[in-house]
Amino acid sequence: MINVVLVAIGGALGAVLRYIISIQVTPTQNGFPLATLLINVLGAFLIGLLSALSLKFGLDSRLVTLLQTGVLGGFTTFSTFALETVSLIEGDKWPLALLYMVLSLVLSIVAVIISHVLIK
Repeated sequence: MINVVLVAIGGALGAVLRYIISIQVTPTQNGFPLATLLINVLGAFLIGLLSALSLKFGLDSRLVTLLQTGVLGGFTTFSTFALETVSLIEGDKWPLALLYMVLSLVLSIVAVIISHVLIK
């Protein structure tokens, strides 16, 4: 039951952080969803950092649950990514949609790799 509470608290915090960042990042004129891309890449970096730290130092599982599933789960936005991709496609902005999909995937994976390398 404690893990459910930790995820709820962390999720609320992550969602608020995502909202704050999303209103601070100015949308591009062509409709490219820069805020979501930045949030997801930063979230990928942080989740990679947390997992590497946990493996290296044996962090308490409740702390990892709070931060990884709660905060970072509430912070990152795969559903928003999907919606924004479809919006670009429906707006006949295929090149931007493709760029957004590739950047989101590649940069997020690179962010996790970098965070692991930094901890090793």
